[in-house]
Amino acid sequence: MMGGRALLLLLVSALLVQIRASDPVLYESFDEDFEGRWVVSKKDEYQGVWKHAKSDGHEDYGLLVSEKARKYAIIKELDEPVTLKDGTVVLQFEVRLQNGLECGGAYIKYIRPQEAGWDAKEFDNETPYTIMFGPDKCGSTNKVHFILKHKNPKTGKYVEHHLKFPPSVPYDKLSHVYTAILKPDNEVRILVDGEEKKKANFLSADDFEPALIPPKTIPDPEDKKPEDWDERAKIPDPDAVKPDDWDEDAPLEIEDEEATKPEGWLDDEPEEIDDPEAAKPEDWDDEEDGEWEAPKIDNPKCEVAPGCGEWKKPMKQNPAYKGKWHAPMIDNPNYKGIWKPQEIPNPEYFELDKPDFDPIAAIGIEIWTMQDGILFDNILIADDEKVATSILEKTWKPKYEVEKEKEKAEEAAAGADGLSEFQKKVFDILYKIADIPFLAPYKTKIIDVIEKGEQQPNITIGILVSIVVVFVTVLFRILFGGKKPAAPVKPAVEVKKPKATETDGAGSNGDKEEKEDEKEETTAPRRRSRRET
Repeated sequence: MMGGRALLLLLVSALLVQIRASDPVLYESFDEDFEGRWVVSKKDEYQGVWKHAKSDGHEDYGLLVSEKARKYAIIKELDEPVTLKDGTVVLQFEVRLQNGLECGGAYIKYIRPQEAGWDAKEFDNETPYTIMFGPDKCGSTNKVHFILKHKNPKTGKYVEHHLKFPPSVPYDKLSHVYTAILKPDNEVRILVDGEEKKKANFLSADDFEPALIPPKTIPDPEDKKPEDWDERAKIPDPDAVKPDDWDEDAPLEIEDEEATKPEGWLDDEPEEIDDPEAAKPEDWDDEEDGEWEAPKIDNPKCEVAPGCGEWKKPMKQNPAYKGKWHAPMIDNPNYKGIWKPQEIPNPEYFELDKPDFDPIAAIGIEIWTMQDGILFDNILIADDEKVATSILEKTWKPKYEVEKEKEKAEEAAAGADGLSEFQKKVFDILYKIADIPFLAPYKTKIIDVIEKGEQQPNITIGILVSIVVVFVTVLFRILFGGKKPAAPVKPAVEVKKPKATETDGAGSNGDKEEKEDEKEETTAPRRRSRRET
């Protein structure tokens, strides 16, 4: 009998432990107003107003960025700090960019414990954090950040370690879920809408910049290159002499003496004539505007003749041209190679089996954005991936499906359903191509081209062809060698420059140049040649 009770108690205890383990460490659904549970920063620069508002088209509430071109800061302190050193930790939250995102952040900072006496109302950009995670897009920046601040045990200094080649931010106005899963084996996985976009290892120098573990040795800052150190692999042959028949003054081109004037050449006909259909404007004032002259047009007689005007013999390449003489290059007998300072032990080096994460004591949103309509929702910290997946399925997925159906209906009503859906798939693929590691030097330019394509949907095919050419070119050079990869080509289709947005501030240089061009056109002389010389 006693054994049966003990077994029952053991089963109940195990069940309670399992239930407790599956509960979120933190879950903020914003079903209730955030006031009283979250603290808005009282720092002067944070003038943005947070609102408890419904997501557009849903009955679900979230935390809303309500004004454009503002700084925002809000924080929620946890009942107990969350340790990141043992077991799995899942960081997840939902963001909807209801008005898009041209320039601004929508990330969350996971704040480490602060010094005694710290007040949450003082939360700002300088407040130390452990992890910063989430979307950020402005100019060439288009990434889902994952930044770890780690304390160097040798120096005591905190260093920011950025995830290399993070995924891009979805470009639409739908709800999206961002998930970071930290595993006890030093692995971190980044998911967008439940789909894995990036996997990395905290201790790998290939995955974080700078590497979490510093190099064992560093170049000696005190080591200096000797004055007689010769780094030239090749030098001009000092014994070489310019040949006596080498003429450096011979021109590159000379007249073709054998050329003859084509038959039918019209020597006395000008290439351009006054437009016979042009008439002097009635409001033309000779005293104010000067003597009126008809605009020029191409001479129609020249179109059927070999040419007009004075005939001159054409130029041809000079067979005697040799250019400036240079002594041939030979191996440098004094060559010592490229000088490098000697390596010394790195005083900041340390060994580590796993990151020494600081706990999470609070979650904060501290952003500067040019867009309003950014809605945060369903912020979660959990120790079980299944919990995060369950919340995603119950809260985000139904909303997303409704939003997608509405989007399709609107596109169908506009008569562009099939084409628009195709374009979205194309741009999604192109963003994935931009994330390929060996294209990192070109990522900024590629994303710039993609964004122009999103603004000009009619050039989708041109954008696709251009980026595929870049991809193939770089891949070819990697496989077969080459001096320098070609720069990304621009789309063959002309991309009109979009109008300046609020992110341009008081106006860009490009706007000023366009205005100057317009001014020049309006003030140009009334008589202009159609031919450009």
